[in-house]
Amino acid sequence: MTRIDVIDNNGQFTHLEQRALRELGVDVEILDNDTPAAEIDADGLVLSGGPDIDRTGNCRSYLDLDIPVFGICLGMQVIATELGGEVGSGDYGGYADVTVEITDTADPLVGSLAPDTRVWASHADEVTRVPEGFERTGRSDICEVEAMSDTDRDLYGVQFHPEVAHTEEGVAVFENFRALCE
Repeated sequence: MTRIDVIDNNGQFTHLEQRALRELGVDVEILDNDTPAAEIDADGLVLSGGPDIDRTGNCRSYLDLDIPVFGICLGMQVIATELGGEVGSGDYGGYADVTVEITDTADPLVGSLAPDTRVWASHADEVTRVPEGFERTGRSDICEVEAMSDTDRDLYGVQFHPEVAHTEEGVAVFENFRALCE
C-alpha cells in the first residue's frame, strides 16, 4: 500500500488532506513539521498549508528525501522560497473562488484537469517567481502561479486547496499525486 505523510504546518485544512488521501486507499499519517527528515518513511509527502512561513519546521530538509513532495498553499510557498523562488503579498488576499487556467496539459499533477478549473484558494501570499527547474503549470486572473512543477525532482505545488469541496477537481489532484508516489 502506498504511504503518504502529511506534514502539518498548522493549517486549518490538514485533516481534510489526510482524509482525501485515506479515501483513495492511501496509508496516511499527519506528522508535525519538526519531525526529523531521517524519520520519514513514506512514498511521498504533502506539505500542508498554514498561517506562517516562518513556522515550517524541517520542511526544507524534506525536499531532499528523493520522494515526491506536493506543497499546498503555504507548502508550495515553502518549496519556492527554499529553492530560490520568491513569494510576495497577493493583490487579492483572503479566500476566494477562482478559475485556474491549466497551462501545461502534460503536467503529471494538474495536467489532467479541465483547462479552466474552479478552485478555492487563498491569495494573501503567493509565489511570484518559480525556482530554477520549475515550470508554471497553472495561472489565474489574480495569480500568475497557481500551480508549479519540477518533474525532474518530483516537486509539485498548488496555491489552491484541492482538499476542500469548493475545488471542482480536487480529488483528481490527489489521485494524480498518489500515482506519482506508487
